[in-house]
Amino acid sequence: MKSLKTVSGLLLAAGVLSSGAAHASVDGAAAKALATKSACMACHATDKKLVGPSYKDVAAKYKGMEADKLAASIKAGGSGKWGPVPMPAQAALSDADAKTLAAWILAGAPDK
Repeated sequence: MKSLKTVSGLLLAAGVLSSGAAHASVDGAAAKALATKSACMACHATDKKLVGPSYKDVAAKYKGMEADKLAASIKAGGSGKWGPVPMPAQAALSDADAKTLAAWILAGAPDK
């Protein structure tokens, strides 16, 4: 049992230390479908500015940010970070869905 805890601890540490590891496991197709279903794509696109910034621009600006922090920002909404147009709060999103979207965005909004 002790060796299982050691192996689990090592795997957890490796995941925490490797940059981008949390983003590499994002299911891009599922996350994009969630973004579409949640109306995020009405204001954002992967690689061009619409009403709000592109997801690529968000990923570049917040490179290294924890997905939990961006997820909280998505749920709370905000203004002034990207110009005068406010982002409405997405309070109806579950914490898990907000974190999925945040991880996907931080990974550059991959399709796959």
